[in-house]
Amino acid sequence: MCGLDIDSCNSNLAASWLTCSCVSGPHWSEIGRTEQIKNCLNPSFSKTFVIDYYFEMVQKLKFEVYDIDSDSGSLQGADFLGELECTLGQVVSSRKLTRPLVKRDKTPAGKGTITICAEERTDNRVVEFEVAARKLDKKDFFGKSDPFLEFFKQTETGWQLAHRTEVVKNNLNPTWKRFRVPLQALCGGDVEKSIKVDCYDYNNSGSHEIIGSFQTTLCHIQQASQSYAAEFQCINNKKKQKKKGYKNSGVIIIKQCKVVKEYTFLDYIMGGCQINFTIAIDFTGSNGDPSSPQSLHYINPHGYNEYLSAIWAVGNVIQDYDSDKMFPALGFGAKIPPTWQVSHEFPITFDPSNPFCTGIEGVVQAYQRCLPQVKLYGPTNFSPVINHVAHFGRQALQQPTASQYFVLLIITDGVITDMDETRSAIVNASRLPMSIIIVGVGGADFTAMEFLDGDDGILRSATGEAAMRDIVQFVPFRQFQNGPQEMLAQSVLAEVPGQVTSFFNTMGLKPPSSDSDAPLPDTSASAPLPDAS
Repeated sequence: MCGLDIDSCNSNLAASWLTCSCVSGPHWSEIGRTEQIKNCLNPSFSKTFVIDYYFEMVQKLKFEVYDIDSDSGSLQGADFLGELECTLGQVVSSRKLTRPLVKRDKTPAGKGTITICAEERTDNRVVEFEVAARKLDKKDFFGKSDPFLEFFKQTETGWQLAHRTEVVKNNLNPTWKRFRVPLQALCGGDVEKSIKVDCYDYNNSGSHEIIGSFQTTLCHIQQASQSYAAEFQCINNKKKQKKKGYKNSGVIIIKQCKVVKEYTFLDYIMGGCQINFTIAIDFTGSNGDPSSPQSLHYINPHGYNEYLSAIWAVGNVIQDYDSDKMFPALGFGAKIPPTWQVSHEFPITFDPSNPFCTGIEGVVQAYQRCLPQVKLYGPTNFSPVINHVAHFGRQALQQPTASQYFVLLIITDGVITDMDETRSAIVNASRLPMSIIIVGVGGADFTAMEFLDGDDGILRSATGEAAMRDIVQFVPFRQFQNGPQEMLAQSVLAEVPGQVTSFFNTMGLKPPSSDSDAPLPDTSASAPLPDAS
């Protein structure tokens, strides 16, 4: 088994989004989605997908290309442009696989093609950059420029896109957000290999205008950083040929270039990080009278309903990562004794000083005891239970290492009532060691839930504040109603390991123990890197 980067690029259709899925049992399971690229017939996607490779297995992959027209970036209503089905073995053996896109009935989808590149990941170090620019050329008639950068790795077949920064609007002296690029993706681990950096002025039409570019090596960047910062002249060759006395089109300043180890999910778990699991159950009136067989809370003679099925499926997997197996279980949307006031955050044990249940079986028993003691009511408010768990996530963030991560499972049947408050709560929680899983039971319209799942774009609060990362995974239970419970668990938990590692690595938090205390291979910003090729 080894890790692979699947780099999706070079579709010659008007695509703005590409998704990658793999076969898991009888179903396709989505691995991830690329960034959106607007108004482009030949997009190159910088997003990579890391997939475990097993020589002894046929691992089927599917790449789907969409044209996104809505501002929300949702796949709902998007135009399907074509797909490619192949195996991971085909990509690995080809290293660079180019195939025509086809429709779902396997007929040609126009003349579009897609190219998939594979590379074995053998180095878990990443390069952390802080980059700015000075006096870039003015490209916009009514403004300045909207610059962004693209970093390329030199390969045998040409330059391969390794990273694309965000666009900084209307600024000739931009500072881009700090970002990380895998060392292997940037230079193949060879610090003497050439790196190309292009600076563009972004245009909504998709015809971005080159401001300038330069080539360097990682070793040169670090050596140049010994004094203050590495500065490179941004050269526009066409302009240089035409203009006498041309100097440059601006200066790119690499303020920081630091190599750090990027820890894996197993590094954190085996190093002592605890996954804390909290369950929140919807007790609103839209579920129906629990004594009626039509109710989603009705427990049939076999001891089953959709709520119990979701608790068992997800809890059985995640409880293995919690050492004490003590799980807080909350309810919301019900009138509770003794005052019969509506509560949107109550322990189903009815003991605020001890909301914990022993194991998943204890959660199930507490749910069964709680159900006849409450009056289902409403409305459906998510923000109180999210803020409840976020409180503990905020406390954990005070620790010097990655000691705790929190996963909140919300099981619900209906439309969120406090959407603005919920969006704000999720945006705030995205800055904490926390993930949210939402399982929708019943046959309601779950469009709002899908909106919260950041796969379709960056979630923003009602005031426009953007989430730091995607922490929500939504799955409608009906997709797995007739299948094994393991499929539901696999779908809703698929993103959690990546969310754990991306958060702790971004925050620079190491595992509490194990190999985390060993010295990292050359993390200084002022010394040349060892050749890792």
